[in-house]
Amino acid sequence: QVQLVESGGGLVQAGGSLRLSCAASGRTVSALAMGWFRQAPGKEREFVATINWSSGITLYADSVKGRFTTSRDNAKNTGYLQMNSLQPEDTAVYYCAARPRNSLSRWSSDYDYWGQGTQVTVSS
Repeated sequence: QVQLVESGGGLVQAGGSLRLSCAASGRTVSALAMGWFRQAPGKEREFVATINWSSGITLYADSVKGRFTTSRDNAKNTGYLQMNSLQPEDTAVYYCAARPRNSLSRWSSDYDYWGQGTQVTVSS
């Protein structure tokens, strides 16, 4: 089992930045891949980014490439999503997720463990 606890959401103006954190505990974290997803009202959950915990290799959705960066701190067992140049269309509930494999995936169905979600609101 893996427990994920998110923090860092909030309200920001367009062009601003936020950093989300996802603290992982339980199963050996180094054997995981961590993903970030978001869900806006009335829309399906969509892939944002993912990172291979052991190698640090990352993958991003085209909509956030160049603006968002995912990383991890091995000592703290915490993953991060740094979001810059935020736009109103980035408004959503953001979720971190983990899968017990090092391979990266864009599909939410490939993730076994989920955080509680945190609201990100970008005002224009």
